[in-house]
Amino acid sequence: MTNRQVTLAERPIGMITPATTNLIETEIPVCKDGEALIKVAMLSIDPTIRTWMNDAPGYLPPIEIGAVIRSSGTGVVIESKTPRYNVGDIVFGSTNWQEYVIADEENKFQVIPSGMGIDLATTMNVLGVTGLTAYFGLLEVGEFKKGDVVVVSGAAGATGSVVGQIAKARGASKVVGIAGGPEKCAEVVEKYGFDVCLDYREPGLRKKLHEVCPKGIDLFFDNVGGIILDDALANIAMHGRFVICGAISQYNAMEKPQGLLNHTMLIMRRGTMKGFIILDFLPRSGEAQLALAGMVLDGSLSHQEHLVQGLENAPDALNLLFSGGNHGKTLVVVDETIKLA
Repeated sequence: MTNRQVTLAERPIGMITPATTNLIETEIPVCKDGEALIKVAMLSIDPTIRTWMNDAPGYLPPIEIGAVIRSSGTGVVIESKTPRYNVGDIVFGSTNWQEYVIADEENKFQVIPSGMGIDLATTMNVLGVTGLTAYFGLLEVGEFKKGDVVVVSGAAGATGSVVGQIAKARGASKVVGIAGGPEKCAEVVEKYGFDVCLDYREPGLRKKLHEVCPKGIDLFFDNVGGIILDDALANIAMHGRFVICGAISQYNAMEKPQGLLNHTMLIMRRGTMKGFIILDFLPRSGEAQLALAGMVLDGSLSHQEHLVQGLENAPDALNLLFSGGNHGKTLVVVDETIKLA
């Protein structure tokens, strides 16, 4: 038996191509004292992976050429030489794009409780990084208040869809989504319960934001950046808060990234714009997971997972995030036999 891995062959320009990665086979790592061997079940496909492929500074260093593509994921412990993990534990952590990974003091995993009545894909979506990002980004970074007018870009995505639903549940006066195309806009309203969703592919987004938010945007949760962020800035309410979670429109930019023209509105409206990284909130993950699990179990939080079969298809799965070909949280199934009891 071998360990299949997807490594970075060259730094991409724009979308991922077949030349960007290599699928290789190596020996399965040996489990030493104080370690556990994990067989990978699913990979979380997130836009930030694309940024790590660039040779540019970030909150984590770039992936080196020849290295396994960095990502989080879940798996099952198949061998353990540490009391921290038992054989059979389902765990979440930094698996990277491969079939087997070692858990040690530097690469620690979280054991996922069994018996919650939530399957593994849902757990990776709502109770994983996606849900944590939505929860803390809205409530902590955005300082959400009951009665806020909340606008979410990338509203059909895994993070954006959860942001809007938490805002509705917590008493937002209006929740507006921004998504691409009539199908996704309908999904945002009908499945996720937003009050309205605007199609950014149609002209006049800035004007439409003013029409649906006549008193301005109290809280803008941005996953997209670029022109959409600029249009939202033009409509910021007095003391509005802008949460900068991502800039997916810029990650594959072939040319110079889109700059902002309306940032002076932050001065006139006494607004704030704050970026964040979910790693800062991981010590409090249990708090968010408890709240989100309750919403899933009582039916107040809708979700969907876009499953891509096979480790070898992970590069194509990443491209889906930028082409709009996915619905909900994108996951790569590495071993479909691994289940969460």
